[in-house]
Amino acid sequence: MTTTPSPELILQIGLGFESSKTLLSAVELGVFTELAKAPADGDTLGARLGLHPRGTRDFLDTLVALGLLLREDGVYRNTPDTDAFLDRAKPEYLHHGSLLEMANGRLFGIWNNLTDSLRTGKPHDESRDSELDTYDALYADPVRLKQFLASMTGISHVANTRIATQVNWSDYQVLADMGTAQGDLAVQVLKANPHLTGTGFDLPQSRPVFEEYAAEHGLGDRLAFTGGDFFADPFPKADVITFGHILHNWDLEKKKVLLRKAWEALPEGGAVVVYDSLIDDDRSQNAFALLMSLTMLAVTEGGFGYTAAECTAWMTEAGFSRTWTEHLVGPDSIVVGIK
Repeated sequence: MTTTPSPELILQIGLGFESSKTLLSAVELGVFTELAKAPADGDTLGARLGLHPRGTRDFLDTLVALGLLLREDGVYRNTPDTDAFLDRAKPEYLHHGSLLEMANGRLFGIWNNLTDSLRTGKPHDESRDSELDTYDALYADPVRLKQFLASMTGISHVANTRIATQVNWSDYQVLADMGTAQGDLAVQVLKANPHLTGTGFDLPQSRPVFEEYAAEHGLGDRLAFTGGDFFADPFPKADVITFGHILHNWDLEKKKVLLRKAWEALPEGGAVVVYDSLIDDDRSQNAFALLMSLTMLAVTEGGFGYTAAECTAWMTEAGFSRTWTEHLVGPDSIVVGIK
């Protein structure tokens, strides 16, 4: 049975940046936050947002057509989804809106240079015109750093809450979360498992943001911060070491170094828990994970995505005697290794 060729999917993907940037600009302008305060007609909302009249109607009606706003009798209001997740006054904005802010302010421009990265193998992130590496350059700007750390919570929060209950933590007492960013993985695990204490390990510049987040969740007495470089400094001693959306940042040699250092820091019976948007073994299904790997090409010197089979092989090489993998949520899966 033959299928007539159609350009529909090609054009939908090729022009997808138009829809994406419309949403990202709406978040940047505060459209959903303003409408959460009160629905409004186009002229009123445009004035509240400081928009030029020429584009206001088309902009707002595009958001309606995309399913991001509702309009009735010329009055615009949020959909249930945009009201819940994209109003800056609501707590869920931290987990979703902050990720879109980072996509708009950082990733959108970086991805515009993907063709060059594919030709050269070089990133187009903050380190491109600097002698600093990717993360030193990113962490050097306090404002950009805070946005980045919050966005890491945004992309990881759902998976973090699932890990907190899906992994059996009952046999362990101390957690060390490596590359902890704002600390959401450790926060969610400790909230769901009151017997645990832990530390978050990251570059020292992260400390204020991490400690503020831990305190907001009432964990200041159970969750500490350790500053350092996890390639240069020893890992904290712990029963479980976690890497959440971390290994994809590094080249193969450094991935293996991190897993070996985790093995050395753990006691017998201790566990390493890795989670990422893992590429499926056939490398043809998990488009999100493959796109994330292209993001690593564009923003790091050597990072790349990987499959569960590759990760279990690296764990075995590092010395872990038993490994397994489980689907987590959405595009994310975990790989566990036991010493």
